[in-house]
Amino acid sequence: MSIDIETFRAQTREFLRQSLPEDLRQSILQHRRLGKDDYLRWHRILAAAGKVAPTWPKEHGGPGWNVLERHVFEEECAIAGAPEVPPFGVRMIGPVLIRYGTPEQCARYLPRILQGEDWWCQGYSEPGAGSDLASLKTKAQIVDDGFIVNGQKTWTTYAQYADMMFCLVRTDPTAKAQKGISFLLIDMRSPGVTVRPIRTLDGDCEINEVFLENVKVPRENLVGVLNEGWTCAKYLLSHERTGAARVGRAKREMAFLKDIAAQRRVDGLRLIDDASVAADIARLDVDLLALEQTNLRLLARMAAGEGHGAEASVLKLMGTTVAQAIVEKTVECAGVLALPCRDGSYDALRTDDVLAHDDWAAPVAGFHLNLRKISIYGGTDEVQKNIIAKVALGL
Repeated sequence: MSIDIETFRAQTREFLRQSLPEDLRQSILQHRRLGKDDYLRWHRILAAAGKVAPTWPKEHGGPGWNVLERHVFEEECAIAGAPEVPPFGVRMIGPVLIRYGTPEQCARYLPRILQGEDWWCQGYSEPGAGSDLASLKTKAQIVDDGFIVNGQKTWTTYAQYADMMFCLVRTDPTAKAQKGISFLLIDMRSPGVTVRPIRTLDGDCEINEVFLENVKVPRENLVGVLNEGWTCAKYLLSHERTGAARVGRAKREMAFLKDIAAQRRVDGLRLIDDASVAADIARLDVDLLALEQTNLRLLARMAAGEGHGAEASVLKLMGTTVAQAIVEKTVECAGVLALPCRDGSYDALRTDDVLAHDDWAAPVAGFHLNLRKISIYGGTDEVQKNIIAKVALGL
């Protein structure tokens, strides 16, 4: 039985106060990099509490929360400085298996996803198939005992950690566009799988190229119907874009920006006392409030069982714009202190008052550079604008 939402919020805050390790919290608040072990530590804490898969039904190990409870939990986690649970297992492939997987696939993979025993990555984008995903070229030849896969995937986040990949492949080369695509589960330890890191602007290597050369995939790793994998792909994308507004993260970064502006002095004056800085922060506050209210309206519609059209694209576009604008302003407030952005500049961890030292600025610069990616993944800003134009404006 659902409880009052403010009671639920209070319970969530108490859970975070008791369960979120301080070193992980400080890493997030100070914009430090996390490694696989850090993510798994938080994942397993959530799993032990039955909270790691907010969107899953109870019969599959989820908490059985409604739309508003899921929103409150994720928002409070972000504000508190909890690491995000990598989405590829619990938010993406998990719901696809629940909807389209065989009983054997669900029994094998779902418990391992919940417990963090398998780390997943997403094999969608290719060098010539990003926003136009249906033009993918990776092929899977059908053989007696399964498939032989050849091709290349790119921008594969955390592939260097992955045990498994859910992958779109073309199984009917004569079919056009979305037809003839199948959805396979590929063991990343299979012979013929090669992962090559791609270094990003911030010096990190969280994304990768993945080469698939004569990779054998057993027939039981086909999800859904042969040549109809696009159905699974669309369903997965609907889960990928859930929560795209990232309001909790924006609130956390807005609070950090205000702290910097209130404490940093230039020529003896606090930055917040500069009229132009104060005006910029006020505008960002208004934009964040508008984002939050738009998100709440959509959540109310979803809670009432109503459908939605272009709202997910609006929230993805607005959320990206607001998030990038906030961190850009933070870097501006850092000024020359943000210049020493270099490899390893935000790997170390301080547990004291970070704002009492100038070394808070280099991690912010790295965070700013890393955040450029959010206007690309999950559908570029340009793609979202096209969807809004078509669905909402009828253009």
